[in-house]
Amino acid sequence: MKKVAVIMGSDSDFPVVKNALTELKKYGVPFECRVMSAHRTPELAAEFAKNAKENGFGVVICAAGMAAHLAGVIAGNTTLPVIGIPIKSTFEGLDALLATVQMPSGIPVATVAVNGAKNAAVLAIEMLALSDEGLASKLEAAKREMVEGVVAKDKALQEQIAAL
Repeated sequence: MKKVAVIMGSDSDFPVVKNALTELKKYGVPFECRVMSAHRTPELAAEFAKNAKENGFGVVICAAGMAAHLAGVIAGNTTLPVIGIPIKSTFEGLDALLATVQMPSGIPVATVAVNGAKNAAVLAIEMLALSDEGLASKLEAAKREMVEGVVAKDKALQEQIAAL
């Protein structure tokens, strides 16, 4: 199975990013988590991206706040899919969201919600599941559990309404 790279622009992003790591672990997806900065370590970030495919990665998740150029730097240096997590720091995360989603043509970055680390992990898992039936089965089971949970909540609500 391919690994997922999870890169943070700063270690202060870890409280959000750990939600992605928890989700990857839940599905048994191997990952590496690193701190690299688009601005403070651009050569390191570019070198990581250029070698990511050869190093066994299948998807790269990048978390950054404020100017949030990390996902773009990574995407510009690899052909692997890149998922951006805009981190809420200033302006309620709108600055990071816009910096992550507004990429030039030919350098796409899939972007999740501000602080949406769990969804970034699920999206990465879905990408890997395109060529991994075991992972695809785990995703299908998770979707069924979500449906069952909502149906159970609706049933409980209907019982409360009937008791009024």
